[in-house]
Amino acid sequence: MAARRAAEAAEVAGRVRDPEMPMLTLADLGVLRGVEVTHDAEGAEVVVASITPTYTGCPAMKTMRDDLVHRLREAGFERVEVRVVLDPPWSSDWISERGRAALRAAGLSPPGPAPRRSGPVLLTLGPKRAAPPCPRCGSADTRLTSEFGATACKALYRCAACLEPFEHVKEI
Repeated sequence: MAARRAAEAAEVAGRVRDPEMPMLTLADLGVLRGVEVTHDAEGAEVVVASITPTYTGCPAMKTMRDDLVHRLREAGFERVEVRVVLDPPWSSDWISERGRAALRAAGLSPPGPAPRRSGPVLLTLGPKRAAPPCPRCGSADTRLTSEFGATACKALYRCAACLEPFEHVKEI
């Protein structure tokens, strides 16, 4: 029974959309770390969903939490807690293949492999990364126009072949 309820809660939580990139679910984005069903001291069922921010200070965290609570309560889970998990930190490598396909279908360039790190992240400018290919025509002839797009986790590029602008989800 408990395993079935946990699976039901995980299925509901897995369908919650990211507020900044609604083509992705929180599961596809990799921020939904887990869902479990526990019981409090009186034996009442409690759903605990764990999420990880994509970066420190992500303004979408409150909305993600509120959406998870709302959708789970709407599905019949009365007590819902959302916990923030910071270790290990989120990586753009956690975006699922389905999520990457959804980004491309929406005209956004998905991130490439995240830079490999060990230890603290140094606050220096790293080596320049290759520009991403155009998600519309596939050309590699693209240029960065702005380090920041509609959200801090996206950059703006322009394709020299088809002349279309596009957003690229940054590697983190």
